[in-house]
Amino acid sequence: MEENMDESQSQKGCKECCERCVGSLPWASLIATILLYMGVALFCGCGHEALSGTVTILQNYFEVIRAPGETLDVFTIIDILKYIIYGLAAGFFLFGVLLLVEGFFTTGAIRDLYGEFKISACGRCLTAFLMFLAYLFFLVWLGVTAFTSLPVFMYFNVWSMCQNTSLVEGANLCLDLRQFGAVTISEERKVCTGSEKFYKMCESNELDLTFHLFVCTLAGAGAAVIAMVHFLMALAANWGYLKDASRMQKYEDIKSKEEQELHDIHSTRSKERLNAYT
Repeated sequence: MEENMDESQSQKGCKECCERCVGSLPWASLIATILLYMGVALFCGCGHEALSGTVTILQNYFEVIRAPGETLDVFTIIDILKYIIYGLAAGFFLFGVLLLVEGFFTTGAIRDLYGEFKISACGRCLTAFLMFLAYLFFLVWLGVTAFTSLPVFMYFNVWSMCQNTSLVEGANLCLDLRQFGAVTISEERKVCTGSEKFYKMCESNELDLTFHLFVCTLAGAGAAVIAMVHFLMALAANWGYLKDASRMQKYEDIKSKEEQELHDIHSTRSKERLNAYT
């Protein structure tokens, strides 16, 4: 009988522990963090490889040569974009950790552990600051998404021409890099339909792979935008809760102070009556 009671108490204790652990998790912030990491990883990884594929296409089929020295050319711009990708990966990893920590400190279990007033007093400033950063990064990722759609559109046009070589066989169409600003106006770097370079480029894996990598990069940027919106909703909810908790704490303090004053008055009167009787 005692063994059954011990077993039931052990199961009850495990159940309560699991409920406490599940209740302490900030699910909204956790889902947004996972989505942010997936989007940033997809954007940075695929974007880096897509830029490397672009360099290969420019060198092999358009015969673009890297300018000597520190001249700003298309290859230098691609290198700068790669460094920006490295910075985005590191920066948003830390930003996601910061938002996840803020989510943990606004859950019920943590508030009960450290006290409502401390979390409300410190958390409101942190939540307001993170809301500003999340909104700012939301606008940044919107711009990044719009910028990423440009190479997707350009590669889609080239990829469509390669997929319909029989339709464009009689037409004299050319891909001139001067139209995209990749080279100076004085340089003539173009590939025309019907040429050997055009068919080699269409048959190579670089074009198809680079196009689909840019599509994945665009999808990653879109996922990061959705994650920022999710973070904004979670932070707004946390801000509202902390604001209400702060007001409730002030109300409880005033109520406790009034009850203490009433108790002191009642005690003083009781002592006065007792002294009067004696």
